Amino acid sequence: MSNEDVSKNFDNPLDTILSASSRFAIEIIAWIAGPWAAADISGTWFVTIPVLAVLLALPSVFSTVGDKRHIVVAVPGRVRFFIEVLLALVAIISALLVWTIIGAILVAIVAALMFITSIKRIKWLIANSPADWLLPSK
Repeated sequence: MSNEDVSKNFDNPLDTILSASSRFAIEIIAWIAGPWAAADISGTWFVTIPVLAVLLALPSVFSTVGDKRHIVVAVPGRVRFFIEVLLALVAIISALLVWTIIGAILVAIVAALMFITSIKRIKWLIANSPADWLLPSK
């Protein structure tokens, strides 16, 4: 099976619509609230550009083989899980700093939903196992 065949038929059986959606929601919140909080803390908007660049690059560039269709830089599953925890923390703490406590609680609920609905995927990422669903079926 060629790489083109694998990418066309790619489907991570450990990732659900709810887990992927909540993970994307946390990324969006981190991308919005993170630079906003950095600007508030530093007192200048110039820090928003590098903060946003880092927060965008982390989940976009560093991926585990078998977790996403397109891999820019392959990293072990534990590294990918650490990136997701880091983004969730940035989203929650930044929401607390720039929005209200209610906003931070709502973001924390979305983060909890992300981790709860992704438990099988998280176990796979932490185990650093190869993606057996990418192997050709017999």
